[in-house]
Amino acid sequence: MSGVAPGWTGAVLAVLVRPALWPTAVRQALLLAPARWWRRRPYLPLPDRAYLAFRLETMYGAGAPAPAPGDVVAYLRWCRSSRRSLR
Repeated sequence: MSGVAPGWTGAVLAVLVRPALWPTAVRQALLLAPARWWRRRPYLPLPDRAYLAFRLETMYGAGAPAPAPGDVVAYLRWCRSSRRSLR
């Protein structure tokens, strides 16, 4: 899968096979994207690399290249249920 950082392919595929999580994934991507992301390359709402590195290190320890696909799915489900509980 081109354009996806190494190690993230499994997480992306785990979300792609769960269409119910697509709206949550898009929402979270937009929430985590830096302000005015459309003005900088690659013109995608991708989270800041330093923020992602920090989050990966706090979860997996130093040197983790990407989250486990199951953890990404669990995170998105948690985001979805948290949002629903606020309604």
